[in-house]
Amino acid sequence: MTVVTLGVHIVDVLARPVESIPAGQDTHLLEQIRVTAAGAAAGTAVDLAALGVPVASVGAIGDDELGDLLVMIMERRGVDVSGIVRRTGEQTAASILPIRPDGGRPSFHVPGANLGLSAADVDRERILGARIVHLGGMDVTWGLYDPGFLALLDEARAAGTIVTMDLLSNMPDLMQGVRTFLGHVDYLLPNEEQALMMSGASGAEEAATALLAEGPSAVLVTLGAEGSLIASKEGITRVPALDVPVVDTTGCGDAYCAGFIAGLADGLDVIGAARLGTALAARVAGGLGSDAGLTGARELRVIPEPPDPA
Repeated sequence: MTVVTLGVHIVDVLARPVESIPAGQDTHLLEQIRVTAAGAAAGTAVDLAALGVPVASVGAIGDDELGDLLVMIMERRGVDVSGIVRRTGEQTAASILPIRPDGGRPSFHVPGANLGLSAADVDRERILGARIVHLGGMDVTWGLYDPGFLALLDEARAAGTIVTMDLLSNMPDLMQGVRTFLGHVDYLLPNEEQALMMSGASGAEEAATALLAEGPSAVLVTLGAEGSLIASKEGITRVPALDVPVVDTTGCGDAYCAGFIAGLADGLDVIGAARLGTALAARVAGGLGSDAGLTGARELRVIPEPPDPA
């Protein structure tokens, strides 16, 4: 298996455009309502599958109807879901997202079974057999703050596996704890607010540089409409966003991660992989939900030709 995404799995119910919440029992008619697989592991997995990258997802969901729906959606998109565990009596994590006309996305969220994901749920051989492991939402999967799990990551990296990490929340109390992982990952992909909270810095470049010093090979900070910046030993590089009409920003970070991971799998350098992430995020921003605009997404990949043996 080329990629394993490990961490947060959520069912998103999205509606647009929502200008206000109706008073009392009133009804507002909308243009669109969708249900998608989301979360920093599940959303990234679906996007990777759309890019044609073989991917398995690992996480915890409930034994409820929402869990049935999430598994069905992911399987239909081509994701291997055999590593997802189901918790008896627990709810599958879910969000209700009323999308504003400008693409903003307030949310109502139930964390559900994600909070109980533990190192015991992770198949050791699946991790060691992956070319790339993506940690999605380690800030809320506290059961993975486990010395044995960190040692497994180190063992996989020593054997050549690349480890990437994205976050889920923007909660200050959780940002400091997740720094535990920085010495055990190759690429960190936070958004600007997360990077500032983790580092205590006052600006994105300062934050990326500070986090780079804690272990990763590169830190890629997403900046919304301003694109992203990459901090590595070569310095700071900025990758501009594409100018596209924005319908919904849900899942753009997951799409950026998926494109970046696919680029690494294809042999692109960090900047080239970040550009692929930028292109995929732009597609997702043009529709409703974390899997919007993915039809034909694999055409975005440009796989380098192997070197001439001569």
